[in-house]
Amino acid sequence: MSNNLNSYLPTPTKQRFATTFGVVRPISFWVQLALGGVSGLALFLAIFSRNFTVQPTTNPVMGFGVFLGVIGILVLCFRLYWASRYRRLNNLLQSSNRELHPRKDEVIQVLQIGLIVSFIGLLLAFLASDVTVISVLSKAIALPQGVAVYRPESTIRSLDIFVILANVNLIGAHLVGGATSLGLLNWLD
Repeated sequence: MSNNLNSYLPTPTKQRFATTFGVVRPISFWVQLALGGVSGLALFLAIFSRNFTVQPTTNPVMGFGVFLGVIGILVLCFRLYWASRYRRLNNLLQSSNRELHPRKDEVIQVLQIGLIVSFIGLLLAFLASDVTVISVLSKAIALPQGVAVYRPESTIRSLDIFVILANVNLIGAHLVGGATSLGLLNWLD
């Protein structure tokens, strides 16, 4: 019984954590949602505009970058869903009924899962960004300087830049989610 009582945060620390949690959680959620929305829109434009252009071949490396970007968006969607757990935890922490308060290890577990998901998304977005930048760089290097005749498949299109924009915004969204979870975990320790 004593061990169960010791697993609760002391009241002043719990109240300060709940206040900080209540401020940081919505800011993090909306920043992630905005960056994810921009990424989703940019990837949407890049995916569906590619199908309607008359280019003879598309770059498979760029397609892999788009695929990783879509997976990164899906991971971000799960991360945003997981942020709803943060909202429920915040409501329980601010409850006047002490019996409803979650234990410290429950809060830590939820924050750790959010941190792990953010790191996975960050890794995917970083790989997607690297792949797309390397693809665009290889196209830029392959273009001959000062010659008007070139192969159409080696031109850099604006849609390639949209894919880079989407992946860089995904890095930012996952970084915000990871920093939020890491900061709140640090606050608990």
